[in-house]
Parts: sequence; C-alpha cells; structure tokens
Amino acid sequence: MEKFSSFVCEEQANLRIVEHLNLHNLPTPIQQMLSLASTPEEQDILIMAMLTASSACVPNLYFRYGPTGKQYYANLQCFILAASASGKGIANQALEMLRVIDEQYPLLIPGDSTLAAWYKSLAERNGCGYMHESEGSVITDIWRTAAANYNTALRKAAEHEPISRNRCKSSSEIQSPRLSMLLTGTFNQYRALVPSVENGYFSRLLTLCIRETHPFNKLYVSAKPTQSTIPQQVGRQLLSIYELLLQHDEHEWTLTEKQKERLGLHLETTYTTLIGLLGDNFHSAVVRMAIHIERIAMILSALRGNFSTCADVDYETAERIGNKLLLHMATAYRMIEGDKQDLIPEIKPLDQRQILFKQLPTEYPHRVLVEEARSQGISQRTAFRWNEKWLNDGLITKTQYGVYKKVG
Repeated sequence: MEKFSSFVCEEQANLRIVEHLNLHNLPTPIQQMLSLASTPEEQDILIMAMLTASSACVPNLYFRYGPTGKQYYANLQCFILAASASGKGIANQALEMLRVIDEQYPLLIPGDSTLAAWYKSLAERNGCGYMHESEGSVITDIWRTAAANYNTALRKAAEHEPISRNRCKSSSEIQSPRLSMLLTGTFNQYRALVPSVENGYFSRLLTLCIRETHPFNKLYVSAKPTQSTIPQQVGRQLLSIYELLLQHDEHEWTLTEKQKERLGLHLETTYTTLIGLLGDNFHSAVVRMAIHIERIAMILSALRGNFSTCADVDYETAERIGNKLLLHMATAYRMIEGDKQDLIPEIKPLDQRQILFKQLPTEYPHRVLVEEARSQGISQRTAFRWNEKWLNDGLITKTQYGVYKKVG
C-alpha cells in the first residue's frame, strides 16, 4: 500500500461540501433545513442527514444502471465520522423531520436492535425503512457480537438484494429491501462495521469525515421559535411528496443522455486519478459513486416534484456532492489502511491540489484552470491561490500573461 506521508495535508475546508454548492440551486426543503446550521461542518452534516433521510421518502421511483439495467432506488446509507463537540448532533433534525411521516406511514427502525429484531422491523415495513442512530455506544454494543452479520445484511440492502432469514420453525425473505440509514460515531465504531477497505460494504456506505470542533455557541441556549419548527414544516412537505408517489405504480426516473455521458467521462477521469493515488483497492468506491450520484440527483428531483427526468441544476449539484464525498471516502480509506495512531484524532484528507494539478494540461490559461477547478467543486479563488503556490514552488512557469506551463 502506498504511503501518504509525502502528501501535503489540506485543511478541513477542502472537504467541505455545502461551501462549494450554490444554495439557491438546492430544493426549498434542503434550503430550509440548512438554515438550522451555524458552522460549515454543521451544514455538511445536515445536508447529508437531509439527503439520507429524504431517500427513505421516495417510494416507487427507480433508475437503471449498468449493462444489465439493474433497478436502483433512492435509498442512501451514510456514516458520519466525527469527534465530540463537532456538531454531529444536528443530524437528529433530519430524524425529527421524518417522524412527521412515520406517524402515518411507519418508516423508522430503531438503531438499538438485534439483527433479528432489525430484520423483523424491516419485513413489517414491506422491506422499506429508515434507521438513524447517533449514540455511538449503542452501535458499538450491538456490533460487538453481530458486526459481520449486520455488514452482510446492510450490504445486500444497499444493492436491493434479497435478505433471507432461516430458523428451525420458519424462514422468510425480503425480496427487494430499500433501507436508508444514517449513523454517527467514532472511527472505532465505523471500523466495527467496515473492518477493511476490501470489505464490499466500504464502497456502498457513504462516509462523511468531520474533525473540526468549535467553541461553545451561546446561540444554542435560546433557539428562535421559528427554527425549532423547521423540521416539522419540512416533514410535512416530504409527507405530501411521499403520498403523491404512493398514488402511482413504480416508474423509471432517468438522467438525460448528456448527463449520462458527462457522468461517465467525469468518473473515468476521477478513476484514473484516484486509483493512481490510492491504489486498486479504491476502485470500487469510484465506480459505485456513479450510483450514489444518480441517487442524490433523483432525491433532489423528487424534492422538487420532478419524478421523470433530471434537471441540469440537480445533476450539477449531485456531481459536486459526489466529488466531495469521494474525498471523504478517501480519508476513511486511509484511516483504515494506515497506522491508526498516526491518523487519529487528526484526519488527514487527500490533497485535492494534487488531483487538480494532474488534471490540468501541460500548458493552460487561467480559463482552463478555473473550468477544471469548478468541475471538481473548487472555487476560483482557491484555484488561483494554489496556482500561485505551484509557481512559487517551481512546479509551473509563466509563459505569457495568464498562461502557465508545467515544469518537467
């Protein structure tokens, strides 16, 4: 395994998601939920919690992927790796949002469940449900004895593959499980479920790595009354969408042909870059990110009431989120593969500057630099700052005004 000690560690800002999105392009329910966040880290936690919880509220929509045209549904599974006082508790706002729907249409499955109880709850909900657990100790206690079995069941659920249960007196099978799940916890709790990068669940479980903590915010003492009702307000909006979809049979949602072509080309480029940096074991995470991006795009579409094709603005947002999530998964990848004592509690993210530098042609003007940076969710200001550092470090030379050439 290639060592990464030579890489320059970037600040948490490089991994931030929401800061690289146009908030006005997000569906209204997400904008409303993001108003609850007070730090960039809370924004990222909240958008992933919102997308994951919302993925349980998009029944009867699917897209086809791969040469066999396999059907995939919206359901996301996500683990938020975060230290104490990092703001991960805000993820519970998404749970409050979903309680509004659960009152009429049972979706919630307790995280504090044995595997048998979990299977029973999922079966009682016709294979569809949402599991949310923010107490790491609860997860650890359960997984200490059942981690391997949970891993297999969750991996199958992520692919909508049948989950069977065989007992002496009876047997049963959930034909097409559609489970959405959000967990928050520490690295040790994450590792209990994903023991190695070669484990198939690694690439199926989206990972968000948060290492920043912030001083006490006095605003938490007295939240505005209007803020405390936002999850319920958004929940009622999702309930309307959920009920509207339930009125129809299953039907296909799809990217446009141009969006499919762009996704293929984008991941082909990303594949080459990240595999070169991280090794072959990371290839499944890149390949499966195409499915995650389509799921996110479908969720964004559904939140707008669009149940057939993807608008360009939603594809663009989904691709940008996917770009950042790949970097977060690369961080988790290196935590699993590397020396745990060396990497924790400080999480060492992948140097995105190296990715951008490798993607640029041998000679490029400012325009190409900005376009390539934008495609990776990097701001123009950051790209110019990195370009200036490359120039000072002797990695590039200035051939004429606004045009640069790589050295060597």
